[in-house]
Amino acid sequence: MKTTALHRIWSAALAAALSLASLNALAADDRKPAVDPKISAPAAAAAKPMAAADRMDINSASAATLATLPGIGEARAAAIIKGRPYSGKDDLVKKNILSEGVYDKIKDLIIARQK
Repeated sequence: MKTTALHRIWSAALAAALSLASLNALAADDRKPAVDPKISAPAAAAAKPMAAADRMDINSASAATLATLPGIGEARAAAIIKGRPYSGKDDLVKKNILSEGVYDKIKDLIIARQK
């Protein structure tokens, strides 16, 4: 009889622990952000290619608009504007406006439209 009583106690303790773990998991799900902050805009863009019409034109965008691109601040936006016009978006690297690393972050978000 002692074995049965001990078995019931262990079963009840296990059930309580599993219930608590389930509640903690549910509560943790409520605290997760809707968007994973580890996914950057370029990574999201790489997952689903942008249409050319939706890309930012480096030949006509304002400094404020350019500064919204990842890795592009006020100084780089000003340098992009100063180096215009561009025959292709890769001119940003060819003309030493951006490093390869920064260019790789934004290349799927930009376009160099011709007038």
